[in-house]
Amino acid sequence: MLTPTAAARADSGGGGGSDIPVLTDERGRALTLRGWNVEDKAGRGEQALAAVTERHFRDMRAQGFNFARLLVFWDDLEPRPGAYSQPYLRKIERVLDWAEKHDVQVLIDSHQDVFGPAFGHRGVPAWATRTDGLPFTPHPDDWFAEYFEPAVQRAFTHLYEDEDLRRAQERMWRVLADRFEHHPAVLGYDLINEPMGELREGEDLPTAARRIERDHLTPMYNRLADAVRSVDPGTWIFVEPTPIVGEGVPTGLGRIEDPKVVYAPHFYNTAMEAGADYDPAAGWIETYERAVTRYPKEYGVPVVVGEWGPLNNSLPNMNHFYRDAMASLGRYGSGWAGYVWCYGGGYCAVDGSGAFRTNKELTAQPYAEAVAGTVRSSSYDPDAGVYRLEYDSGRRGSRWTVLSLPPGPWTVEAGGGTVVVREAAGRASLLAAPAARVTVTVTRG
Repeated sequence: MLTPTAAARADSGGGGGSDIPVLTDERGRALTLRGWNVEDKAGRGEQALAAVTERHFRDMRAQGFNFARLLVFWDDLEPRPGAYSQPYLRKIERVLDWAEKHDVQVLIDSHQDVFGPAFGHRGVPAWATRTDGLPFTPHPDDWFAEYFEPAVQRAFTHLYEDEDLRRAQERMWRVLADRFEHHPAVLGYDLINEPMGELREGEDLPTAARRIERDHLTPMYNRLADAVRSVDPGTWIFVEPTPIVGEGVPTGLGRIEDPKVVYAPHFYNTAMEAGADYDPAAGWIETYERAVTRYPKEYGVPVVVGEWGPLNNSLPNMNHFYRDAMASLGRYGSGWAGYVWCYGGGYCAVDGSGAFRTNKELTAQPYAEAVAGTVRSSSYDPDAGVYRLEYDSGRRGSRWTVLSLPPGPWTVEAGGGTVVVREAAGRASLLAAPAARVTVTVTRG
């Protein structure tokens, strides 16, 4: 069972990570999660999750990734009120079994895009969609604009406020948590993807986002957390702000009354999503970082970024973007899931042969999957190909620290007290003396 810790992350490079707790495992080791979203948005019914294969997890692990955010859909799980699809639950379990086989930890994400199938997308079932007859106009060239259609906004309001829909969402989560509580691959539950809500007349978007987060998302997350805890006492619960956080707007989300909460914002820039190149001088990453670290500092919860990565990764400044983004994510978070591990174009991490698409190879870096102690600093220089880790080993519990290494030749050196290094394909394990200051250097070539 994973438990939160108040142990400080004292990463070099700034960013405020030292005030943010880290994830720990059942042995007290500080965890870092790095991986990708895994999805099948097209498959429904008998074809649900057909596009997700064992290859996804085998290939991710071979590149050093240990984490997957698996998209599941309420409309597939409960196609009719109270009728939960056992075949769909078995399909999810098959995917989790593949993840376990390849040592990948999974976050089960209750995903919605533009609310659900009533508006041509996936997520909340049509039977749970109430619009009061308000209009909806599709925006095929800008799907995110559909969130601001009156019918979609009203549907969110009903989900948050109607007692029967609240109970239905709670039951759905009890079904998922009860089924997968004991699966060894399951790390946590992401209660709803990119929640939105209804704007009031005269209200600007940042003000609306903070109000929705305060008045709707906070009580919803507390209700859903209680539902999960009625069947699963120990798995991490991930909560998201609205996507407006990507504009550098601090969340209005309040306290979630649960001891194992993870803050799980997404890391997207509106201009880049619309096709613009990265502008290093605009200060977007710095603004985002200041905004996104405010909530975990205030409420003492870890951070795992649930989605990130631009659509067009081959523009002139994208190499610069990936370097800046990776450095930023490492300053304050316990991990991330890029969007998305698939084999092709668009957002896909790799092409049909499994080779990284342009610049996405920069996401495959050495990192410490589990540190037996308190991390003092952790950094990677992609130009030099050098990863450095410094930590104070613990006095009790497991003393094995595990490093993840991407494919290629790497040299691992460690010092500080008695340190034993064991190397295997894609991994290095270190055993340090108790209460020692340990320094680790991993060098490419």
